[in-house]
Amino acid sequence: MNKAKQLYELQEVDLEIQRKTEALAQVRSQLGKDDDLVAARSAFDTAKKHLADLEHQQKTEDWELNELGAKIAVIEKKLYGGSVKNPRELTGFQQDLEILKTQRGEREDKLLALMMDVDSLHQDVGLKKSDFEKIERDWNENQQKLSQQQTDLETELANLEQKRNLLAGQIDSDSLSLYEEVRRVKQGQAVAKVMQGRCQGCRISLPVSDQQRARMGQELVQCSNCGRILYLS
Repeated sequence: MNKAKQLYELQEVDLEIQRKTEALAQVRSQLGKDDDLVAARSAFDTAKKHLADLEHQQKTEDWELNELGAKIAVIEKKLYGGSVKNPRELTGFQQDLEILKTQRGEREDKLLALMMDVDSLHQDVGLKKSDFEKIERDWNENQQKLSQQQTDLETELANLEQKRNLLAGQIDSDSLSLYEEVRRVKQGQAVAKVMQGRCQGCRISLPVSDQQRARMGQELVQCSNCGRILYLS
């Protein structure tokens, strides 16, 4: 069998192995990678914590507002119930009542603002929850696909390695050694086809004598320019 043809077929398998190996490395680099998922979960958790903090503040403000209301009710009862007759005491209670009512107004404003913030944050938490759940679903689906791709590529590579071993076993050791050396130097492209009198590795026109020798296939002929093994189909 034409030695160059054997090496060309071997090269085709080697190049396919290289492509599959690179694809497998890419798949493995993506397996378990969850940067987007972690970021979405963090955003969701942060929003929930913020909401819980605001709801706690709202309850505290509501409780303190009720406390102020109770204090105001007590003072109003003293002012308007007739139990206090002393003008100085009445004036003091009136001043206390005005202070408490001012505080109540301020707290009512603060509580209203908190209620609005809580309502807005409820919506934000809902959106972040939806985003997180979608990203989580997509991530799980993608991981399943990647896992299947990994299995498929590993199977294909095993079959290719078996095919390579069979092909390499049919090639004499000297030819195989030359192929491996040129392949190492030429980044995987050890064999170049000859088309229209040109080496397809370096695109240089070849001497007719080299073309004839390569066509006969009785020996391995290398391009005088790039050193690749020449193959005429």
